[in-house]
Amino acid sequence: MFIHWGLFSKAASTWNGKNYYGIAEWLMNPAMADVSKDDYARLADGFDPKAFDADAWVAFFKRTGVKNVVITAKHHDGFAMFKSNVDRFNIVDGTPYKRDPMKELAEACHRAGIRFGFYYSQYQDWHEQGSAAVAWDDPAQKNAFDAYFTRKALPQVRELLRNYGPISVVWFDTPGTIGEKYSRQLVDLVKKYQPQAVINSRIGNGVGDYATYGDNEVPRVSPPGVWEAVDTTNDSWGYSITDFNWKSSQEILHRLISTAARGGTYMINMGPRADGTFPEIPKAALLDVGEWLSRYGDTVYGTRRSPWSVAHPWGDVTTGRDALYLHVFN
Repeated sequence: MFIHWGLFSKAASTWNGKNYYGIAEWLMNPAMADVSKDDYARLADGFDPKAFDADAWVAFFKRTGVKNVVITAKHHDGFAMFKSNVDRFNIVDGTPYKRDPMKELAEACHRAGIRFGFYYSQYQDWHEQGSAAVAWDDPAQKNAFDAYFTRKALPQVRELLRNYGPISVVWFDTPGTIGEKYSRQLVDLVKKYQPQAVINSRIGNGVGDYATYGDNEVPRVSPPGVWEAVDTTNDSWGYSITDFNWKSSQEILHRLISTAARGGTYMINMGPRADGTFPEIPKAALLDVGEWLSRYGDTVYGTRRSPWSVAHPWGDVTTGRDALYLHVFN
C-alpha cells in the first residue's frame, strides 16, 4: 500500500474557490494552481486530522491483503508529516494537530506484523526552493541545493531511520539532476541505520536496490531483475475532490496479477482525506481485492513470474513451487 497524505490533502485540488484537475499533490506547480510557498504554508493552520486512527488504518490494510505500507513522510511541498527537529515546517510544530501520525502508524504496523516504509522527496522541496517553478539548477534559483541537502534532507532522513523502528523500504522520488555523491550519502545512511531496508531506483544515479517503473505502468513484457509497479486507485495520488476516475476492484486485481506474472511487486496508492479517513469507493474496491486474496492469495504471494514473458489473450500466469496458476480474465 502506498499512501500520499499531506497539506495537499487539505486543498484537495482546489484553490481560492477554483477546482484543478491533475495530481493533487502538485497543486503548487505552475501547471496547476501555481501557489506561492507562503500561501501554501498557510494550509497548515487548518490541518487537523482528528479522525486519523492508526489501528483502524492497519485493520483495513490487513483486510486488503497488504503486506507492506509506504507513506509520504515529506513530499515535494517540503512539509514533514512527522516530528522533525531539523525544520519546524512539520505536522507537530506547524499545525493544530500536534501529534506525529507517522509514529502512531509505524507502531500500529509493527504490532500487526505489516512491514513499514517511508517515502521521502530528496531532490524536490518547493518550500526550500522558494517556488515550484524554479528548479535547483535554474539560473533564477537563489538558494543552493547543497545547503538544503545538508541542513534538511539528510538530517530528516536520519530522523526517519532512527526514530520509527524497523523500516522495510525507503522510497525516494524525482531525483532530477541530483549528483551521485548525494545519492550515495543517502544510501550509506540507510544501510547504516536500517541495513535490512531496500531503496528504490528513484534515488537516482543507479545506486538503488530495485527498479521502480513509471507511475501507473505495468510493463507488457517481463523486465529483468527485481522491480515494482506503482499504481493509484484513480488518477491523482493525493486526495482530490475533482477526480472520480476510480479503478474497479477487478481492474486493480488484474493489474496485481499481471505484475506478479511479470515478476514484480505491486504497490497500490490511495490518498486519505485531510481528516485522516479514506474515500469510500477505492476503500471498497481494495476490500474486494482483499477478499479474493483471502481465498486465492497462494496464486500471488510468493509466486514467480510466468514462463511466458507476456500475458495471454485470456489472462495471465504465475508460477508456484509445483504448479502454474492460470488466471482467466476473459
